[in-house]
Amino acid sequence: MSGTSLDGIDVALIKTDGERIEGHLGGMSLDYDCKFRDRLRACLGSTTYDPKIQSIETELTDLHANAVSSLLNKLGVKPTQVGLIGFHGHTICHQPEHGFTWQLGDGAQLANITGIDVVCDFRSADVAAGGEGAPLAPAYHHALCKGIEKPLAILNLGGVANVTWLGDTGIILAFDTGPASALIDDWMYKREGIAYDPDGQWAARGVSRTDFVAAWLNDDYFSRRPPKSLDRDFFKLEPLTGLSTEDGAATLTEFTVKSIQAATQFFPSAPLRWLVTGGGRKNTTIMQSLSSTLKSPFASVETLGWNGDVLEAEAFAYLALRSKHKMPISWPSTTGVPSPLTGGRLFKGSR
Repeated sequence: MSGTSLDGIDVALIKTDGERIEGHLGGMSLDYDCKFRDRLRACLGSTTYDPKIQSIETELTDLHANAVSSLLNKLGVKPTQVGLIGFHGHTICHQPEHGFTWQLGDGAQLANITGIDVVCDFRSADVAAGGEGAPLAPAYHHALCKGIEKPLAILNLGGVANVTWLGDTGIILAFDTGPASALIDDWMYKREGIAYDPDGQWAARGVSRTDFVAAWLNDDYFSRRPPKSLDRDFFKLEPLTGLSTEDGAATLTEFTVKSIQAATQFFPSAPLRWLVTGGGRKNTTIMQSLSSTLKSPFASVETLGWNGDVLEAEAFAYLALRSKHKMPISWPSTTGVPSPLTGGRLFKGSR
């Protein structure tokens, strides 16, 4: 999994039959170097394939192959013991309203390098059928949470925030709530040349411009009923020009929190608790603000023994097996697709 925050690759190994999660066998994260991150960032928003993007895609796929090799070496697992790789790739443009979504990553190349069968291109079929193509992790959240008291909300604080609401009768509702780490990271990179706001320290020293937050929340996106999804660059940083780095970070942090609060209006009922995954859970300022704003029991997924650093990578391993067996990976209540739908394309390894 290469997330919208551009930080690097998360890779994980699980044991599953596409229904049950039979084992979390390990995982790791590998950071992109600054030069590759800049090259990948330059692809964001692209809608046409050209030699520059082809070169980045090849490099991105090589890095994923290295990530697979590194994890298997770390765990002492042979490639021949692995049944399948789920390869999400990196989203550079997501416009489901125009029937378009694009994740860089060459499944055939990854299968050839690793010798392992690969499933990739998870989102295109959903979008082609009229769905949002995102979020897709709810299928995995549902599998993880069997036996856990509900209703329950799982919040992923990635580049874009998304939530999965799980009901006690098996109902799943999922959608993107709004920006999370991506805008804050972009702001910090633009102003200070650093990849993110460490532990929310810059935001903690700043004062939020609540008028800016209110103007953003006025966007039709937040009143539209889910399912719905959001491109990482839907909201722009230009309104913050003239603010200090601290005040800009504080404003974007409040925007993240208030957009998540706004999402609760669509829940069928209040969750008994929230479980938080994704890199944003390590931002103390965001977590403290969410805890006080949502006024519900609130904790990171580690309290259940899950690894929030690689949960999405695990999710796409799980979805890959469901894809191979033509099982649904999206539903009307998760992406707005007309009926339960499988997705993904299978590339055979060379072994």
